[in-house]
Amino acid sequence: MILDLIMAILWSLSPFGEAKLGIPYGIMKGVNSYLVFVACFLANIAVFPLMMFFLDRINRYLLKWKFYKKSAVFVARRAKTGSGDKIERFGFLGLALFVMVPLPGTGVYAGSIASYLFKIERRQAFFANAVGIFFSSLIVWLIAVFSTNGV
Repeated sequence: MILDLIMAILWSLSPFGEAKLGIPYGIMKGVNSYLVFVACFLANIAVFPLMMFFLDRINRYLLKWKFYKKSAVFVARRAKTGSGDKIERFGFLGLALFVMVPLPGTGVYAGSIASYLFKIERRQAFFANAVGIFFSSLIVWLIAVFSTNGV
């Protein structure tokens, strides 16, 4: 059971799934659903400071490599087109809603990149991401709990 919880946490830290994948994974493996929710939610929140550290400190060195720079520009354009109008128009609420939508391409990774690109104050960006992650995790958790219980 502990290994399944660790895997759910790792999925929640991963850009390939975040809590949208970690929560259903943990519940399907039989881990306590409340524990899964809290652990995956907190793991997903931990991504924001890690991404900010990466974008502030490491990104500038990696931009010297052509492949990385090309990939970074692609991701930046995608983040701006996917979230730009909402974030510029609605600010905190726009960022929270963008992160909240439990679909691929949204979430804390995209929200962190968008907040970095739009130069949103860190504290506000963190709370917007946290609110978005909470509601996204709650939606996914409710669907996973009700679908495994046959309700």
